[in-house]
Amino acid sequence: METLRNEEQRVNLMRFFKTGPSQYGEGDEFLGLKVPETRRIVKAFASDLPLSEVPALLRSRWHEVRLCGLLVMVEQFAKFTAKRLEEDADAAHKRDDIITMYLKNATRANNWDLVDLSAPKLLGHWLLLPTFIGDKTLGLHTAHKHQVLDRLAASHNLWEQRISMVCTWKTSQQGDPTWCLRYAEKLLHHRHDLMHKAVGWMLREMGKRVSMDLLRDFLRQHAATMPRTALRYAIEKMPPGERRYWMDFN
Repeated sequence: METLRNEEQRVNLMRFFKTGPSQYGEGDEFLGLKVPETRRIVKAFASDLPLSEVPALLRSRWHEVRLCGLLVMVEQFAKFTAKRLEEDADAAHKRDDIITMYLKNATRANNWDLVDLSAPKLLGHWLLLPTFIGDKTLGLHTAHKHQVLDRLAASHNLWEQRISMVCTWKTSQQGDPTWCLRYAEKLLHHRHDLMHKAVGWMLREMGKRVSMDLLRDFLRQHAATMPRTALRYAIEKMPPGERRYWMDFN
């Protein structure tokens, strides 16, 4: 990956991902690779790379190398999620190993793209699948999964908090609104604009994928006080007249 570094692209990426002093990505370093280049590297090596090697990628100073490590986990996790493997004990243990590693290294997904490209396909998908984590038996163990996400949502780390919200994209895609609504409530009044965007985005996806009526119910409770950025994101796909109604709601 270091042999592919691109200085012009590196400068652009450092500006785009706000790496300056006091910005959310302060100190992040880039090689200057575009995401398709990183994905090609992942495709070439992911299937043969031992999971034990991934933490070395996640510890890298380079943003794109950390992304590579996260996408390797996404690729390897997907191998054990086929319908025929959902209840398979060996596949569940392998999924759990990947999720345990992801949670242990969650703070290394330390920019919004690293979170958004990994959380739904890893943690979000795991929420829907049987697991041994939280119990010695294979099951959904929803209460324990709530504890896992509650800890992330209550973290002082912005990126762990974003993981807890953005991972619900997958559960909404599969028709379950409960995860999105639970963590939108918890994180609705977060101080950071990046979380306002994440909450609004996930609410919008929940409405689109599951029920616009559920989204409207949420807005009736919160539209008057929720951050305007979150509200604008949540109502983005509504007709213009309804968007105006919610922006003026009190």
